[in-house]
Formats: sequence, C-alpha cells, structure tokens
Amino acid sequence: MGKGMKTNKSYAKRLKITKTGKIISRKPGFNHFNAKQSRTTQLAGRKGQNFVIKNKPKSHLLPFS
Repeated sequence: MGKGMKTNKSYAKRLKITKTGKIISRKPGFNHFNAKQSRTTQLAGRKGQNFVIKNKPKSHLLPFS
C-alpha cells in the first residue's frame, strides 16, 4: 500500500510558510559578494520576499502545508 505524496524537500528548504499560510522566499542575488554593497543593501537582502504560487503546483510540491 502506498504512503501517499511526498514533500519535495529541495523545494521546501528554500521556502518558509508563515502561520497565516503565506509563502516567503529569499531575495535572489544575495548569496555572496556582499562586501562591496552598502550596509542598507546588505540588510535588505536578509528580508524575505512574498512568493506567489498557484494552488495546484503548491499541492504537488508541498502537500502537507
């Protein structure tokens, strides 16, 4: 007997689901080479970004959220 759907772990590690159900992702382009950026730009990269995804792909990739 099958165990059902699995969560796509590589996808789930890049996202955070809030208490209200919003999906937050990291801003792109802030992995390295941040020393030359101004301090405000560095700190802006730490904030999350709202991630919009339709329900059908969300249910396939994150079935238990």
